[in-house]
Amino acid sequence: MINQVWLKTFCTLADVGHFTQTANRLFMTQSGVSQHIKKLEQQLNVVLLVREGKSFSLTEAGTKLHQQGQKLLQQTEDLAKSIKQDDPLVGVVKLASPGSVGLKLYPQLLGIQQQSPQLIIDYAFAPNTQIEQDLITRKIELGLMTQSSKSTELVNDKIALEPLVLVTASEIKSVSWDKLLQLGFISHPDAAHHGQLLLSENFAEFKHIEQFPHKGFSNQISLILEPVSRGLGFTVLPLYAVNAFDNKAAIRMHTLKKPAGENIYLCHNKNTFMASRTKYIKSLITDYLNAVK
Repeated sequence: MINQVWLKTFCTLADVGHFTQTANRLFMTQSGVSQHIKKLEQQLNVVLLVREGKSFSLTEAGTKLHQQGQKLLQQTEDLAKSIKQDDPLVGVVKLASPGSVGLKLYPQLLGIQQQSPQLIIDYAFAPNTQIEQDLITRKIELGLMTQSSKSTELVNDKIALEPLVLVTASEIKSVSWDKLLQLGFISHPDAAHHGQLLLSENFAEFKHIEQFPHKGFSNQISLILEPVSRGLGFTVLPLYAVNAFDNKAAIRMHTLKKPAGENIYLCHNKNTFMASRTKYIKSLITDYLNAVK
């Protein structure tokens, strides 16, 4: 490896063309400049310059080293600047969330990326368990979860509460226990959990989701309401997922006496350095989800 200090001295000397001026520019002595050149020649085992009284000329090897050395020194300087750079609007931010909050949040983050094209958003939709594991293994920097992680490696900040809503086809004007039994349930991966949270608070008869006739299942968050909109059953979903459904005219959200919801936790690995861009996105997520009604 070429010694970078000696190389800088040599390239400066080749640019300036004078030992004394080179010494002044580099805050060295003239003998120090000569010593660097000598050590560089010894390291490379070539003659780099020929002295001609108080002046000098570069050998062919010296000319090549000057040309290539300038490029190498510039690349090193650029690398150092790149490493030190911590612009909040430059770089990749990797994050993940469950489907419902992602439907609400991802389009907003894409809007931020449109305003700042050098800020890249990598967004994954995943269940809580996968998000937790990806945070622990540092595959992602931020994770939104609907359950607080018990891992000692993660920091959990409760930032919002997402309401749960009971949804039927639009022609159903009101609901009762008997009406829900008649309609039957459209299930999804979090159906038992969501149903327990909302229905247990509002119907004394509720014990578990299997009390309702099974009328269908979908694991695609954007399609769960499709059978509901066609009158095939009812379901319970987070509000963000319902608001993202395209055919809102075909569904109805029913207001129950006792509201219920899921906490949303914004999590990160406490052992990971958080870049300015990640802090920026973290603050945007917090502000946005706190503002959403």
